[in-house]
This record gives sequence, C-alpha cells and structure tokens, in this order.
Amino acid sequence: MAGYTVFIDRDGVINHDSDAYIKHPDEFHFISKSPDAIALLNAKGFQVILITNQSAVGRGMISRPTLDAILKKMARGVAQAGGRIKDIFFCPHTPDQGCDCRKPKPGMILQAVKCHGIDLKKSFMVGDSAKDIECGKNAGCAKTILVKTGNGEKALADLTKKGILPDFIAGNLYEAACWITDNFPSGNMAL
Repeated sequence: MAGYTVFIDRDGVINHDSDAYIKHPDEFHFISKSPDAIALLNAKGFQVILITNQSAVGRGMISRPTLDAILKKMARGVAQAGGRIKDIFFCPHTPDQGCDCRKPKPGMILQAVKCHGIDLKKSFMVGDSAKDIECGKNAGCAKTILVKTGNGEKALADLTKKGILPDFIAGNLYEAACWITDNFPSGNMAL
C-alpha cells in the first residue's frame, strides 16, 4: 500500500491554462512556484500523480505524441526543481463521449489506486475547477483543495451553488502544498 498521495490537475494548477487549449510544448508555461510545490510534496514523503482531462486529443486538436511532448516538458521542469510526478493519467475523451474517466467522474483516480495500491484515506485532490473537486469527492479522497489560479474563482461560485465545498482553498499550488505538508505530516498522522 502506497503512502500519502496528492492527485493534481494540470491546466490552471501546474501551468497557465488557455481557452484555446495547450496545443504545443511552447504554449506550456509553469505557474510560479508550481514545480517547487511538487518538489516540496516529494521531499515531505508525498507521491504526486497527475489527473488531467485532455479533450484536445479527442477533438483532434493535438496528437498523442504532441501531448507526450508537453508532458515531458512539464516533467523536466518539475525534475529541475527537485520534484517527480510518479504517474500521469489523462482522459482524451470529449464531454459527449460518456467515458468513465473524464472528471468529475473518478475513473482516473480509481485507475491510479489500482495501479499503485493507493489508500484513498491518505489522498488529496488539488485542482482549479469544480470538476476537480467533485472528482476528488466522487473517488473518496480524504481532502480536496481548490486553488485560485486558473478557474478557481469561478469554480468556487459553482461549487457553492451545488453545496459542495473543498476542504481548503489555496492561492496557488505552492500554498496548497504548504497546507498539506504543514497539516498532514506524511506517515505521522491519519487524515
């Protein structure tokens, strides 16, 4: 059974999002301190897994090799900061395809649980959208954290209307990582 796990969304959390989608590695730009946030989580004993909807693949806007190149750029930047993303799960489907993996459905997190023996009672979901928070709750993550970068402000309004609230609201991924590591020392405390 794996230790503590932090599931993180990509666009709007790790990197700046775009209404036109991130279609090339040159369009991928880290949000300030997001690689450092992942490095901090790793240093404190948390494994990080990326959980991301990437419908640009299903829409034919980018190829799988292009997505892989974007993800490699992200992984290199995280590694340069001293961090590591253990695994990446992405949903290539469009919203109308009715798959089980597209957030807010919990399919990607459940795949990660199966692959890595993750205890959801020791897991967090960090995202900038209502879908991310709902996905974390649908999967049974112990805590959900909404970041204000990306779509965070709109997501908070949407979640409030639905009566769903994250466990913590952070300014960005680094603040979320600090909250996690300060309040839940890996291996020393039950969530």
